[in-house]
Amino acid sequence: MAELIPIEEHELLVFWVQLFVIVVFARTLGWLMRRIGLPGVIGELGAGLILGPSVFGTIWPDGFNWFLNEGHEEVQSAALLGVAWVGVALLLVVTGFETDLDLIRKLGRPAALVTTGSLILPLLGGLVVGYLLPDVFVAEGAERVNFALFVALALSVSSLAVVAKILSELGLMRRDFGQITVAAGMANDVVGWLLLGVFTGLATSGEIGLGQILSTVIPLLIFVGLAMTVGQLLVDRALRTLRRRGAGISGALTVAIVSMLGFGVVTQRLGVEAVLGAFVAGVVLHRSRFQHAETLHQIEGLTYGFFAPIFFATAGLRVDLRELGNRTAIMWTLVIIVVAVVAKFIGAYVGARMAGRSKRGALALGAGLNARGALEIVIATVGAAVGVFNTVAFTAIVLVPVVTSVLASIGLRLVVRGWEGSEDEVARLEREAALERNIVVKSSRLLIPSNGKPASIAAAQVLHLAWPDDSAATILSGGDHPESIDIEPLRNTLYGRQVEHRRVRSGASHVAEDIIDESALGFGVIGLGANEKDDDGSVISHLVDEVLSRSAIPVVLVRRAHNLGPRGLPAAFASALVPVAGTPASRAASEIAFNISRNLGTAIHLTHVTSHHHHAGLLGDLISPSREHVASEATGRRLLEQSTAMATELGVEPDQTLRSGEPADEILAMVEELSVDIVVMGANLRRPEGRPFLGHTVERILRECDATVVLVLMPFDL
Repeated sequence: MAELIPIEEHELLVFWVQLFVIVVFARTLGWLMRRIGLPGVIGELGAGLILGPSVFGTIWPDGFNWFLNEGHEEVQSAALLGVAWVGVALLLVVTGFETDLDLIRKLGRPAALVTTGSLILPLLGGLVVGYLLPDVFVAEGAERVNFALFVALALSVSSLAVVAKILSELGLMRRDFGQITVAAGMANDVVGWLLLGVFTGLATSGEIGLGQILSTVIPLLIFVGLAMTVGQLLVDRALRTLRRRGAGISGALTVAIVSMLGFGVVTQRLGVEAVLGAFVAGVVLHRSRFQHAETLHQIEGLTYGFFAPIFFATAGLRVDLRELGNRTAIMWTLVIIVVAVVAKFIGAYVGARMAGRSKRGALALGAGLNARGALEIVIATVGAAVGVFNTVAFTAIVLVPVVTSVLASIGLRLVVRGWEGSEDEVARLEREAALERNIVVKSSRLLIPSNGKPASIAAAQVLHLAWPDDSAATILSGGDHPESIDIEPLRNTLYGRQVEHRRVRSGASHVAEDIIDESALGFGVIGLGANEKDDDGSVISHLVDEVLSRSAIPVVLVRRAHNLGPRGLPAAFASALVPVAGTPASRAASEIAFNISRNLGTAIHLTHVTSHHHHAGLLGDLISPSREHVASEATGRRLLEQSTAMATELGVEPDQTLRSGEPADEILAMVEELSVDIVVMGANLRRPEGRPFLGHTVERILRECDATVVLVLMPFDL
């Protein structure tokens, strides 16, 4: 019977010292690199170089031998590399999260041409270099063709993780060329991992032929296909179940780790590195509509704070610059780096120009895609593991991401200096910046409960006009016979948006509970249609009151205009009144109104109503009514100016009105004076003793206003 062999106390001590020293050095040097505007991965690799035989081993050989536990290197290396491989798997999960397959398809021709050029030319250049490199780079017994394939692969692919990190740190991610760079980087990673699987299979089998290639590629394609379909369904079901049970972020992290390990087991069993499975797991996890918003941040924190630095530094530990001590090795290492940089740059530049991009945009693409990182290190590590690379080749290949990442960062800075892009691009970036600052109108999923009647259609129309096109919507139909509800008018209202229709048959008395349960599955807002107020003592109706009493997310409540009756929606909202206050709910209401105006051209009327009531009591006696009124007016004008500035960022030019009096009276009077057909206002959703309370002004507007009323209700007690 096999037994677990315990690690000796001294080996454990060395292991913990290794982790401590590596993390401290890697994080410190990474921080220093970021301080001077370079990617942190350079410092993390540099930490490995310093702690490896090149520096530490030369300066203090005895200390270095203790650090690597001389005489027990096999056990010590296995323990450290085990942690490192977990690190690269987590890093690839993060990369998968950042991979948007829809984005690659959307960018279409430019992304395809840039990807093709940036892969083919350096791949050909790498093949030539691989065949020309002297035998000092080739591992003993390795086939030259396998060696050349691994060199070509290492020189041809970009690293999405490093590319995205550089673009993000330089604030270039949302630029047009930045999006194409990310799309091409995604494709580079996908192609790179697939080719790594093929080349690894070829290197281990010792045969090259169509049958061997197909025996590697076909199982990989089957795995990817099953992962994106069956795997996606399983991940969705697991995340959905955990959300229903209130598992929170811990449940989502469990699904992520289990998916990473499970997919890794499959790919490793197929003869491909487990990290490919981790990458696919990241893509599947990112695509799940039930994914917790904080999952990626939690994994990133763990990965970038601990595991990834260990992986990069461990790779550096294996680099021995003394192996490049002869003139031939140094010269050919420089050739490898030059070919990697020049071929990638020219390939991306030519592809961009063929796609019609500007010269400056093409230069930026060539510079950005030159960044290498984790994938090249994995290629070097795998190449050494399968007996293709010796220590000289490993050292030369690992130097490529260090040099190219520095050049990519500096090159991008030089290319984009003083270049803001076209007018359309500048306008788009300004709109996106405004959207990023929003409280409610974000790229979140929309939940629209519907019985097929006009009230829910009105709610769908408001959300469709205000939210970004990439926000998916779920229509939820419940009650005794949900299958009989006609939601085709809602689908037409939400045209162009990804729409899901869910039917829940649990009885009319459980509809509100069904809505609340569904809203816990990762939605950002509930769009709720309200009919006329019921005469049963409820604030609006029994159903709406129950949803408002229990909702943990914002609710957009839409009550149709009084004069519409059973008819459908008005063709458009021509004029909107937006009462402004200094609360998050009021800002959220402004977000909705301004986005409706941007899409429809709706005239926006901003108003702030100051109350002229004089405060009684000692403090009131010390403050004169006139001074208090002046202060209130100043506050009101400041709020109106802030709201106007927010509208201007979205290309909306509102008018302003400052009024004094009873808020409900003044708002209702302005509705008549301006003939507005929609009022958009916000309110804190208070729930004393479980009953929703919207405020006397809001509840009066709901009862008496003839125009359509949109209320943005923010849970105040959660």
